[in-house]
Amino acid sequence: MLGLMQNWPLTVDRILDHARDWHGDREIVTRSVEGPVVRTTYGRIHERAKRLSNALLSLGVKPGDRVATLAWNSGRHMEAWYAIMGIGAICHTLNPRLFAEQLCYIINHAEDRIIFTDLTFLPILLAHRAQMPKVERLIVMSDEAHMAKVEHGGALCFETLVDQNSADVAWGGFDENLACGLCYTSGTTGNPKGVLYSHRSNFLHAMTSIQPDVLNLSSSDTILAIVPMFHANAWGLAFATPGIGANLVLPGPRLDGASVHELIINENVTFAAGVPTVRAFFRRLDGWGARERAMYLESTLRRAFLLSFSPVLRYSLGQTENLLLPFRTRMDRGQSLIVNLALPDPDAR
Repeated sequence: MLGLMQNWPLTVDRILDHARDWHGDREIVTRSVEGPVVRTTYGRIHERAKRLSNALLSLGVKPGDRVATLAWNSGRHMEAWYAIMGIGAICHTLNPRLFAEQLCYIINHAEDRIIFTDLTFLPILLAHRAQMPKVERLIVMSDEAHMAKVEHGGALCFETLVDQNSADVAWGGFDENLACGLCYTSGTTGNPKGVLYSHRSNFLHAMTSIQPDVLNLSSSDTILAIVPMFHANAWGLAFATPGIGANLVLPGPRLDGASVHELIINENVTFAAGVPTVRAFFRRLDGWGARERAMYLESTLRRAFLLSFSPVLRYSLGQTENLLLPFRTRMDRGQSLIVNLALPDPDAR
């Protein structure tokens, strides 16, 4: 005999549905590629992502198709994620720190049909467009005014697609084991290898990561996602954060110490997640004191952080292939240090 409660598939579109229904006014703050700090809400992200889903459907995108993103952490990037995944397509996050030859290999191997890109990376794609024969469209994550200032090779405008389409589209309704995310790891022999994440795996990962002995997140937090969305799905923060209704701060392209410090102070950040390449911002954190509860970092940052501050530090080792927190340990140093081996990280090899 089967139970009759909550018999619905764990697909990630339901996470954003939940955020719209219960946390629709909570903020997503982005330092945009164009420069200004931009504010939106989960309710607005939900509506715009649905409009973008209709745009993708009009371009012929079908369930199982690969749609790539080459972009910084931003509200638009988050909208693209849910627009792609909500209609059963697979969101393929591209790492702009790879060589152009590797990017071309990955795009061709994945058979990406469409690529969303920030203005920052558009020249790279245009310069190598002939080497990506299966890519049908480029969509620039900007508005018409900023696109008019650059050579865009006939690429489509993100904001125009959002404006021209309705939000009347059905999300979900497919098997929770359907692939929804694709990330290639370069930490391997030979060419980068692709890892497919299912809706179910991302959903369960989000539920697990917010627990007290993992990231210990709640709706009262303001979360700064320094870890890139192309870095093992930003450790699932784009799913976990709307799932709990926390405010989300996205730093865009400006990852220098002064810019990160400014966001931490101005947005009252209580939790931040980052990788070793952001170590420079420690020099800018003199004013970051008692209110900060946690910093989720990796081994090379741990000593520098502890010498300067006394927050709860959560420490990760992992790999792209290990989405569901396979390693977890804990080491207490008074009340100030907790070390967890958790969450995937393709650069920790």
